[in-house]
Amino acid sequence: MPSSHGERNVKKENRLGGEKSPYLLQHRHNPVDWYPWGEEAFARARAKDLPVFLSIGYSTCHWCHVMERESFENEEAARALNESFVSIKVDREERPDIDRVYMTVCQMMTGSGGWPLTIIMTPDKKPFFSATYIPRESAGGRMGLVDLLGRVAGIWKERRADIEGSAASIAAALSRQAPEAGEEEPGRAEAEAACAMFASVYDRVHGGFGGAPKFPSPHNLIFLLRHGHYTGDTGATGMALETLRRMRAGGIFDQVGFGFHRYSTDERWLVPHFEKMLYDQAMMAAAYLEAYHASGEPWCEAAAREIFEYVLRDMTAPEGAFYSAEDADSAGSEGAFYLWTDAELEEALGPEDAAFARRAYAFREGGNYVDEAAGSRTGGNIPHLAGPPADPHRLESVRGRLFAARGLRPRPFRDDKVLADWNGLMIAALAAGARITGEDRYRAAADRAADFIVRNMAGADGSLLHRYREGDASIAGNLDDYAFLTWGLVELYAAGFDEGRLGQALRIAAAMLRLFSDTGGGLYFSPSDGEELLARSAEYHDGAYPSGNSIAYCALVRLSRLTGDPAWESAARGILRGAAAGLRRHPAGYGMLLAGMLAATAGSREVVLAGDPGSPAFRGMLDRVRRAYMPDCSVLVKRPGSGGEALSAAAPFTGDMKVPEEGAAAYVCTGGSCRQPVHSAGELERLLSRKST
Repeated sequence: MPSSHGERNVKKENRLGGEKSPYLLQHRHNPVDWYPWGEEAFARARAKDLPVFLSIGYSTCHWCHVMERESFENEEAARALNESFVSIKVDREERPDIDRVYMTVCQMMTGSGGWPLTIIMTPDKKPFFSATYIPRESAGGRMGLVDLLGRVAGIWKERRADIEGSAASIAAALSRQAPEAGEEEPGRAEAEAACAMFASVYDRVHGGFGGAPKFPSPHNLIFLLRHGHYTGDTGATGMALETLRRMRAGGIFDQVGFGFHRYSTDERWLVPHFEKMLYDQAMMAAAYLEAYHASGEPWCEAAAREIFEYVLRDMTAPEGAFYSAEDADSAGSEGAFYLWTDAELEEALGPEDAAFARRAYAFREGGNYVDEAAGSRTGGNIPHLAGPPADPHRLESVRGRLFAARGLRPRPFRDDKVLADWNGLMIAALAAGARITGEDRYRAAADRAADFIVRNMAGADGSLLHRYREGDASIAGNLDDYAFLTWGLVELYAAGFDEGRLGQALRIAAAMLRLFSDTGGGLYFSPSDGEELLARSAEYHDGAYPSGNSIAYCALVRLSRLTGDPAWESAARGILRGAAAGLRRHPAGYGMLLAGMLAATAGSREVVLAGDPGSPAFRGMLDRVRRAYMPDCSVLVKRPGSGGEALSAAAPFTGDMKVPEEGAAAYVCTGGSCRQPVHSAGELERLLSRKST
C-alpha cells in the first residue's frame, strides 16, 4: 500500500509488511526495524537486554507523518533505534487499549498528551520516558530524537537502577488511577453545575467554549439542548445552537465537499486540522439532528443531511460498512486538497463566478490560511461563510463546480479499516436521521452497516471483534465496540421497528456486562479475558467522542424502557455511581452521561403502537410521536401475527396489548403503568402532552 505522503526510497520491508493496519503499513519501508505489538518484540528486548521504544499514532495524523519523514525515514535516527532499542509501532485506532494506558502515562508525566505518542519503557512494559512529537535534531533548548536516544542508551547501561526505580514508581502510580465509585448517584444538581461551567467559558463572539484550539465536542451540545428542554433554560439551548451555526459556517466544515474536519486550531472555527474522522461525522450529525428536533431550525436538518452525503459518498465501503478516516495531508502538505488560490478559483469558475465565490466564501487577498508549523500565510484560502449567502442557489451551483474541480486533485489518503465502535456511532446517527427526517435511505445505509458488522465481527454469544480489513476480522472488542454498537442497534430498532435489531442489541449488551463489569459499578475499557496490560482502566469522562461508559448508560436505559426489564437500568445506574466522584469534580467533562441522565430521570415514557404499520391511523400516530422532541420517550411497534409475538418475547409487558383488526391503537406507559389504548393521533398527542417534564 503506497503512503499518501510520498514514495519510499528504501523498498525493503520491515516486520510491519504483514500487518493489516494502514498506519503500520505506511511504516513498512522505514529503515527502522519496527515490530508490531506482541510477545516477539518483548522477548527480543529481554533477550538482548534493551529498552523498548514505543511509537503510537494513526494513519491520518499530520504530526505522525512529520515525525516519520524527519526521523523514521532517516538512516541516522534508524541506526540509533536499531542498535540500542527494540522499536514497536502501534496504531492507536486498532489498539485503543494500549494507547489509553500509555497516554495516561504521558499525561501523568508531562501534563499533556497527543500523537504521535513516544514512550520508552523496560522489556516488562513499564515506562520511564514519555513525549509526543520529537524533532530529529536538537534546537532552541529542545532535545532532538537522535540526541535523546543516545542519552537514554547511555543511562540504560550506566544507571539501570535509576531507570528501573522510576519505571516501578510510574507503574505503581498508574495502578492507583482507578476511579472512585460514589454511593449517591449524580442528578440534576450536577447537570446544573455542568451547564454553569459551559456558560462560564462560552465564547459569545465565535461560539464554542474556551479559546484555541476548539474541538467540536458534539456530545456537550446534545447535553445543553436537553438541559434547555427539561429546565426551560434558553441560555443553554442558545449556546448549543449558536455553536452549531458557527461551526457549520466555519472552515472546520468542508464547505465544498461537506463533512467536518477534526478540530479548529483557532478560536474562529476557521483553520482546522484537516483530517476527517468517522466518529466526528457521526456525533456531529447526531448533534444537528437533536438540534433540529428540539428547535425546528431547518439549517440544522440541512447540516445533518450534508454530513450524511459526505459519509455515504466517500466513507462507505461497497459492502456497506464505514471507513475510519481521511488524511489531513495530500500532495505533500497539510490541507492541500481543501485550499484555493485566486488562480485556481478563476480557472474553475471564470472571473464573474470567482468574484462571487470570493465574497460568499470570505476569501482574503493573499489567503486566509496560516500554516501552523511555519506561522505564515500560504496564499491559500479556506472556504467559509462570513454570513448568510446573498444568493443560495447560485452558491450551490458554484459549490458543485468547485467540487468537480477539486476532484481532479490528488486525494488525501483514506484509512479503509472498519472499526466496530465507530461504525456503531455512524449506525446510530443514520438511524436517528431516518427517524427524524423520514429519509428511509439513511435507515437502509445503517442496516447494511449493521448487517456487515454482525456478520463479520460478531459471535453468536454477542462477543465482538474490533477491526476488519481486507477480509480479516481480529483484535478483541473493547467497551466502546460493545456500547456503541448496542446504541446503534437500539436506534435502528427505533427507526424501523425490526424486532431482530432489538434482539441483537440485547445479546451484545449482555456480553458487554459479562465481559466488562467493574465491581465498583461501571465498566472497564478492556475485557476480562483480554490481554493483560499495566492497568485495566474504567473511564467515564468524554474525550473527542463520548466515553464507552456514557454511551453504555444511554443504551442500557433505553433497553430497560423498551423491554420493561429493570435489570438493564440497574446496570446503568451502576455506571452513574462509578462516575459520581469524577463527575462532581468536573461535571462539564461528562456531557453525554449527563444528557442520558437527564432523559432517564425525566421519567419513564413508552408508547406501544399496535396495528398494521401501513394503515393511515398507524402512520398518523407514529408521525405525531416522532415529530415531538421527547428524549425520554421510547416507541415500540406491535404488528399483527409473528411480529407481535417477537415483540412480546423481547418485551413481555406488551404481551397482553391487543392488535386491533382495523385501524391502530396506542398504549402509553409511564412509571411501569400503561393507560387504556387510544385510537387516533389527536388522542395520543393529548395524552403525551399531559406528562410534565
